[in-house]
Amino acid sequence: MYFVLFRKKTYTCKMINLFIQAFLILRWIDVVDILLVAILIYQLYYLVKGTVAVNIFIGILLFYLLWLVVRSLHMQLFGTILSKFIDVGFIALLIVFQQELRRFLLFIGTSNFFTKGAITKTFFDFKWQAEPTQNLDINAIVKVCKHMSDAKTGAIIILTKNNALKFYANTGDAIEAKVSVRMIESIFYKNSPLHDGAVIITDNVITAARCVLPVTERNDFPAHLGMRHRAAVGITENSDAIAIVVSEQTGEISLSKEGDLKHGLTPERLRELLTKEFN
Repeated sequence: MYFVLFRKKTYTCKMINLFIQAFLILRWIDVVDILLVAILIYQLYYLVKGTVAVNIFIGILLFYLLWLVVRSLHMQLFGTILSKFIDVGFIALLIVFQQELRRFLLFIGTSNFFTKGAITKTFFDFKWQAEPTQNLDINAIVKVCKHMSDAKTGAIIILTKNNALKFYANTGDAIEAKVSVRMIESIFYKNSPLHDGAVIITDNVITAARCVLPVTERNDFPAHLGMRHRAAVGITENSDAIAIVVSEQTGEISLSKEGDLKHGLTPERLRELLTKEFN
């Protein structure tokens, strides 16, 4: 009996020693491997942050971690079922993240990506400290929407949140001007070369005008609404941004959030909704 207990104790000690050695023997290439994976995961998260794809990204990551735990515990049946999903995971990623992959490949293909210092800035700019932001000038937004509504001037204004929508901002012309009534009115003036397209506002700064946005593909979308409304719903379906539309035909003010469109808004109601979102 004593010999059996001694053998069990010895075997347990050996297993513990092997387990400890596995973690103590850490090569420099292992450190590089861990850092590269961490950078890759961070950049993928930064790419989809503020979009509906971020929830899918987190779900896939948790699913993969669960599979690793199940495999390490040698749970054969459960591990086999999960491994079948892992096998087709790459194809699923191509389908689910089709738009995000397209944006990433287009970004890689831009001419300024391989310029001096661009790669370092792209992959190692972790932004540990939050950049100072400016509060959105809601009064200016409401006032300019009222002016354009009275004049029946068509407009679409995108107010970003977590995602700055840089990909879509790059489709237009850079502005980088502080939000003001005169600036927005001059952009959407019917004879202005910048009026055809969307204005993107981030942290109370007009980052770009004449931007091209994705349009919704919903079959139940009201037929009497135009392309500005479709673009407003489309961009809010794919991000956490808020879109404001002023109809050129009726002067009606609309607001879209998470693919939901509220139209026929008064300036007072618009102010309430914006205050709720940005204060």
